[in-house]
Amino acid sequence: MAINIIRVIFVLLCVLIGSVAYSRYEGNAGFSINGALIGVVTGAIGIMIEIALKRVSVRHISSAVIGGIIGLIMAYLISAPFNSIFHDSQGIIILVKSLLIGIMTYLGIVLGIKIGSEVKFTNLKGIVSGPATYSTANKILDTSVIIDGRIADLCETGFMEGVFVIPRFILIELQHIADSSDSLKRARGRRGLDILHKMQKIANIDVKIVDEDFPNIKDVDSKLVALAKDMKAKVITNDLNLNKIAELQGVTVLNINELCNALRPIVLPGEIMKVFILKEGREPGQGVAYLDDGTMIVVDEAKRHIGRTVEVIVTSVLQTTAGRMIFTRLKEENDREELHYAKG
Repeated sequence: MAINIIRVIFVLLCVLIGSVAYSRYEGNAGFSINGALIGVVTGAIGIMIEIALKRVSVRHISSAVIGGIIGLIMAYLISAPFNSIFHDSQGIIILVKSLLIGIMTYLGIVLGIKIGSEVKFTNLKGIVSGPATYSTANKILDTSVIIDGRIADLCETGFMEGVFVIPRFILIELQHIADSSDSLKRARGRRGLDILHKMQKIANIDVKIVDEDFPNIKDVDSKLVALAKDMKAKVITNDLNLNKIAELQGVTVLNINELCNALRPIVLPGEIMKVFILKEGREPGQGVAYLDDGTMIVVDEAKRHIGRTVEVIVTSVLQTTAGRMIFTRLKEENDREELHYAKG
């Protein structure tokens, strides 16, 4: 809303300036319709340029401006001798200067953008203060791990610290999700933004927003990997596909799901535990329970105990990519079988 108000004010100023300037050019003191129209066109062009620049990174814009300024200076230096060579032909001098300014400015902008894309500013530090150094403490967060929210809880415990990098294109993706017409997606996007606000308030970490972008890469996951390679940073995610893509390209990945699986308590065959049978299992007669950390427990012949707490004995533990599954049987059934074998 605020940006639209600023745009309207900008167009009105362009209309006012255009009208006043054109009136003076015509030698009049009143309002000039032609000048107002020129002001409207100028304001519209300015707004279109501003909208187009949103897709361009700050580094590319600054590189283009610096390149353009250098091009103008070069054009002035090259055109200076023409004043003495063609001092009797002002038309030729003006034509040559105009051509040089246009060509050199264009070349300066193009070369500036190209150099800005290929040369990282961090590499320039080596010219002044020795070899460039990179901080391996940088960790880049992807959209899924932000929405998941467990990363904020880990940071609050103090187990994770350092600089957490949030690329601008990830923020844009979160904003699009938060503005979705789908209520579930909208809730997920807003949760992600709330998690970022929460992380910014945690004392032992530094949340850094970066404008680095890769216009030639459309896929967000590929952009994350490219940014991680440039910054020599690690990627924090719980997306299995991104995990595989990053590892194939030599980028270190910290997977929240793998960390949670590693922290789950170790359960050994023969161990006795009490569980609450929540629902029926896939196989006939099976019951299913869950530990506090979400680990699934499959209990043989426990369908009749749904809604009750029972004692079970662990028979085996299966580790999968989705997590850990514990297979058990009822302790009463095990005791009955042992008693039967003892009598036999």
